[in-house]
Amino acid sequence: MFDDPLLLARLQFAFTAATHFMFVALTLGLAPYILTAQLRATLSGDRERMSAVRFWGGLYLVNYGMGVLSGLVMELQLALNWSGLQEMYGYSFGAPLALETMTAFFIESTFLGLWIFGWDRMGRWAHLGCFAVVTATAYLSAWWVLVSNGFLRNPVGFEMVDGVAHLTDPVALMTNPAATMAFGHIVTGALLVGAAVIIATSAYHLRRGSDPQRMFSRGIGYGALVMVLLPIPVAGFGGVQFGLFGQDPPTSGQTYSAAEIEAIEAAGSGVHAGVGTAAEVFMMGMWGLMFLLGPVLLLGWVIARVSKSARRLRGALYPLAVLPFLPYLASVGGWVFRETNRQPWTVVHHLTTADAVTPMSPAAAAAAFGLFTLAFALLAGTTWWLLVRFARRGPEGGPLAERRDDGAAPAESSTPVPTF
Repeated sequence: MFDDPLLLARLQFAFTAATHFMFVALTLGLAPYILTAQLRATLSGDRERMSAVRFWGGLYLVNYGMGVLSGLVMELQLALNWSGLQEMYGYSFGAPLALETMTAFFIESTFLGLWIFGWDRMGRWAHLGCFAVVTATAYLSAWWVLVSNGFLRNPVGFEMVDGVAHLTDPVALMTNPAATMAFGHIVTGALLVGAAVIIATSAYHLRRGSDPQRMFSRGIGYGALVMVLLPIPVAGFGGVQFGLFGQDPPTSGQTYSAAEIEAIEAAGSGVHAGVGTAAEVFMMGMWGLMFLLGPVLLLGWVIARVSKSARRLRGALYPLAVLPFLPYLASVGGWVFRETNRQPWTVVHHLTTADAVTPMSPAAAAAAFGLFTLAFALLAGTTWWLLVRFARRGPEGGPLAERRDDGAAPAESSTPVPTF
């Protein structure tokens, strides 16, 4: 394996992309919940409810910071290892990624900074507006990435000039069905990731008997409702994409003739079929399990609320600690299926994966694989440790926890304190 630069480059990108997606999915999954919680606290003027926003926002902050770092490393890897793709399709594939960089690293980061340092320093509606911009740009950033990825699956809106693709129809690029359907699938799947993390964190604190202002009871209720409502849309958006797999892209024939395309696909047709099939079965199994778990969780939450017997159900909360692994693994399995189904192409019917990779020696490929894999392993491990650490501390020990002048921890109160 270590003497094949192409295989090493592909494994390296698969690992880094899957790791980076962990941060992206949690960002997209937590942002709407935090925004809604802050809206309710702002409308009520309830400072105690705002402690929940600070707690979940602290987890969002840790995850976002590591997401930015991993995104920078992944973009560097994309430029270094896949120069063939950049040279031939930089004007079309690279344009949405440039817009994503502007969105994420400038607009989103700026308003997140205002939100972080704006507690009690700006008006409550202006502060809420900052996080509304953060949420919107997070989803816009995901959209631009999927526009680029959709181009690889279903290349549209360009023409070849001297062996280089030039963008001629930006509207076709942005309305590409390979991008729009993938966006719906990713967004709904990410909301499930966020809901699962909220459930797992809430379950941990409920087991310990800690539920200030019922914030963790609300978290269980929200997560259970999401797990009931969203598995079907996730499956629907994913299923629609199957129709693209057997279709030729509209631009087919500009680079290779039909006979050449058939010969290339015949030569590489059997290499990835087993991996793709295994990923498909695994993905469907994970989503199916979540489809069954959602109603059970919601029913248990309703029974606990109505009968006020949460203490008796405390033992049932222990398995929920591993719940976040289900949507995350399902999403990664779906991505593996989508990408292996595209092989042996990087850009379907235009650029093979072998031609897209940067020419390098086996030693250079092995060194790059080792360095990038180590960097992402450290980033992922650090993030998981920080997230678990702050999640276990609760609302009084998070990165955005309110600090009192006397140094004392904020006391729990059974009544709202409308001072915000």
